[in-house]
Amino acid sequence: MKAYLFIVLSLFSMASWGAELLQVETKTIDIYRKAVPSTVNVSNIKLARNSFYGEVEIPQGAGSGFVYDSNGHIITNFHVVQGGNTFVVTFHNDPKQYKATIVGTAPEKDIAVLKLTEKPAKLSPVVFGSSKDLQVGQYSFAIGSPFGLDYTLTTGVISALGRKIDGIGGVKINDMIQTDAAINMGNSGGPLLDSSAQLIGMNTVIFSTSGSSAGLGFAVPADTIKMIVPQIIQHGRVIRPGLGIGIVPDSMKRRIVGDDKGIIVSYVDEKGSAAKAGIKGMTQDRYGRTYLGDIILSVDGQDVNNLDDIYQVLETKKIGDEVMVKYRREGKILATKVKLQAL
Repeated sequence: MKAYLFIVLSLFSMASWGAELLQVETKTIDIYRKAVPSTVNVSNIKLARNSFYGEVEIPQGAGSGFVYDSNGHIITNFHVVQGGNTFVVTFHNDPKQYKATIVGTAPEKDIAVLKLTEKPAKLSPVVFGSSKDLQVGQYSFAIGSPFGLDYTLTTGVISALGRKIDGIGGVKINDMIQTDAAINMGNSGGPLLDSSAQLIGMNTVIFSTSGSSAGLGFAVPADTIKMIVPQIIQHGRVIRPGLGIGIVPDSMKRRIVGDDKGIIVSYVDEKGSAAKAGIKGMTQDRYGRTYLGDIILSVDGQDVNNLDDIYQVLETKKIGDEVMVKYRREGKILATKVKLQAL
């Protein structure tokens, strides 16, 4: 009888012990509970005309996003909303679908801002952290809807920092956060969090040969989002500093000059900074013959050989800054100062 009681008590003790959560598990659960009300699903819908039904809504795809503020602004990736006409946002444990309109985008950073046309009774804006103090090896937590599986949590670590990833429009996104937290189709636009449930990035892209997570996920840093989003909300776009020029596409440059050095100025804003500094674009005579414009070789001592080069140089500047531009005209190397203007 004593032996029987001992076995029963031992089994009860083991069951009780097994029900206890580890401290790290409790922490992870807390992170999820804090962040999931701020996480949303975003559906992208395109309007198309059908000869029988007239105008119909066609789902373009779906991704994730997060609540930015109590005014109903939702942040997601540009590629999630690209090509859509209308957008539907859903929240955790809320069966209702909320329509949203697009406020503006920053394709070069793969950021888009939506605004709800109708808000739920309560909005829980995400708590922003900082991405500049991240360390390789610290825990990371991703929430999203991979393959349509709503509000999935995956965990990992920060694998690397400062990655440069190909963006949209021929420019690279700098300072991307690399994580091995599983990210798949549908996670795009969702939050990447630290162990305080604070936003450190927005899940954006994966490197994979299969199309599924291979432990190589990348997120736009929270500090970049904090810099870009207020401009989009205020102006509908990002106001960047520029020279006031257009350039020949990289794919055409070699055919024109047979050289990879520099960027060819295709046109100059007549009232812009470059024109005031004497920089010239391509011209045509009355017979339709085209004459080559100036070829910019460097800006503030940094070589510029393609669109991405000049974009990255100017991204570090402010409107009103003066930069030294070195360029080639008819075989001669010239230099001039240009005051950066708002684009």
